[in-house]
Amino acid sequence: MAHHKKKPPAVAFLFDNSIFLIGGAVLALVWANTAPDAYHDFVHFDLTGGSHHEEPEPAAEDPAPAAEGGEEEAAAEGDSGHGGFTIHFLVNDILMALFFAIAGKEVWEALLPGGPLSNPRKAATPLLATLGGIVGPAAIYILGVMAAGEMDALANGWAVPCATDIAFSYLVARIIFGPGHPAIAFLLLLAIADDAAGLIILAVFYPQAPLELVWMALCAAGIALGFGFRKLKLQSFWWYLLIPGAMSWFAFYKAGIHPALGLIPIIPCMPHAGTDLGIFAVKELHRDDTLNAFEHWMKDPVEVILGLFGLMNAGVGFSASGTGTWMVLAGLLIGKPLGITLFTWIAQKWFKLEVPGGMSYRHIVTLGMIAGIGFTVALFVSTAAFPIPPSGDPTYAAKLATLDSVKMGALASFGAAILAILLAKALGIKPGMPEEESADASDGGEAGESEST
Repeated sequence: MAHHKKKPPAVAFLFDNSIFLIGGAVLALVWANTAPDAYHDFVHFDLTGGSHHEEPEPAAEDPAPAAEGGEEEAAAEGDSGHGGFTIHFLVNDILMALFFAIAGKEVWEALLPGGPLSNPRKAATPLLATLGGIVGPAAIYILGVMAAGEMDALANGWAVPCATDIAFSYLVARIIFGPGHPAIAFLLLLAIADDAAGLIILAVFYPQAPLELVWMALCAAGIALGFGFRKLKLQSFWWYLLIPGAMSWFAFYKAGIHPALGLIPIIPCMPHAGTDLGIFAVKELHRDDTLNAFEHWMKDPVEVILGLFGLMNAGVGFSASGTGTWMVLAGLLIGKPLGITLFTWIAQKWFKLEVPGGMSYRHIVTLGMIAGIGFTVALFVSTAAFPIPPSGDPTYAAKLATLDSVKMGALASFGAAILAILLAKALGIKPGMPEEESADASDGGEAGESEST
């Protein structure tokens, strides 16, 4: 059974506004710029007692067969493959599996009756906008990289600017539009669909080692066991996490698929409500089915995990900006709003779909800019897209510089929040003022169900 004890206001502020993530990122930036060697030694410290920097030499012989994709370089480093058990690996590949499980839970529930993705007609316009929010940034990024003549070094990062950070986007959207505005429901649906697409992109385009899909039979066995537990009416989510979840995670790890995605297949196995009330809906807090109990119990620990994620991944030198930085920012700050607006227009003009009532293109352009806050997922994708070899490898420095430049773009995407606020003011958007002339558009659907907790 879920318990919802009220936190003291100061503590609630920390957990409800992603302060741990921001704090971890700021600490990483300060540490990496004041004592870079100490920072990198900490991040890559081998928890088994070995030294990350001393052991990779023998493994450096192995990467040759997969040099094209760079996957085995990551494996040699030990953060995403079969090497040492570093702190970075613990956070990015094991603990972050809980973050992606909660993201998977939101996607799964959105497909249930009442969920924003359950009604194809209502979801069609935001889903096409989501496609625009992926195609636009990827196209801007690739065109920019081609123009800069750095395709060989940077092409693999095309998915980095496709990400949207749900938590930060939601906070900024509430400031700009006010609670209950239909633009927030539109943005949340878009962000959920973006999450789903991001999970697929991570699994398909960024394998962490040579694919050995035979291991996915173990994942299938874990799913079958999970449904067996559900048939036996086991209500505690720990049954599902510790046995089927562990089987699925290990299967992803051995198969070469990013193990941080390993808990997602177990989500539908957990007993859950037959309907969805909407992401951030207050009434969701009072649901005690197994799946909601899992989210309620894990929500605060995941906030702390995100703080550790920021600490592990945001440590880049202030001098790290380069072509990767500007291409990621161009994708997020230009490609996102352009793609979302263009594909919404296509949905309306070509496919005769409707924009939710109370919204105009002023709101769509603005929420497109808000969606340009990539941060958490953009950082995660950057580490998957640009694995670095062991420190003894002759390409280590160049590849680390490339990764850091791309990470800098993900971090700087916070600027989308400022730009969105300025854009909203320039377009005359005020909190709590839906667009009256859009009253003939379709029902805003989930707008009333997504009130903040």
